[in-house]
Amino acid sequence: MKISASILATQITQLSEKLKSFDPAAIDFMHIDVMDGNYVPQISFGEAITKEVSTQTSIPLDVHLMVSKPEDHFTKYLDLKSHFVTFHQETTNFGVRLSEEIRKSGSKVGISLNPMTPVSTVKHLLPYIDMILIMTVDPGFYGQKFIQGGLDKIKEAKDISSGRDIWIEVDGGVNETNIADIARAGADLCVVGAGLFKSGDPSENARKLKSLAS
Repeated sequence: MKISASILATQITQLSEKLKSFDPAAIDFMHIDVMDGNYVPQISFGEAITKEVSTQTSIPLDVHLMVSKPEDHFTKYLDLKSHFVTFHQETTNFGVRLSEEIRKSGSKVGISLNPMTPVSTVKHLLPYIDMILIMTVDPGFYGQKFIQGGLDKIKEAKDISSGRDIWIEVDGGVNETNIADIARAGADLCVVGAGLFKSGDPSENARKLKSLAS
């Protein structure tokens, strides 16, 4: 199991200090939620904060575009050498073209599915993507509980991508009580916010979660 730390769960005034303390051996990716206040009701990090994060840590960026028309925004994050750039299936009519453009830059492509979006809708995109992100909460609302039906979607995503080099990522309500079930369902990477930052050392919390997942 890999861990992607959601900086949305940190206090912005402590972000620089926190980033410098992260152990890259424990935290595999920095998850950046880019929210536009349109596709989702919240507004969060944009290009400037993402760039600042990239200068403060060597941990690769996992950029999650929760925006309408991601084709109008994605190039800003390619310039930052993001490892993953993920867009929502529901937000664009140009998924193949967008995926090809992201890959051309050297970044990997993720496609995200909301809780109500069937896994089958990404079947035509499988040759063009590197990751399927299963949302286990509704996007844009911090602090929600894990939707249990997400476990079936993780299994379905794993099955539909069998034989391809495609990771399954899970985002929403991941913590020490459910990460073992998430791992058994087939997830490769988990986005964790409160489960890392609520108390204690985030790197140590990440190690504990990985141990539980194994």
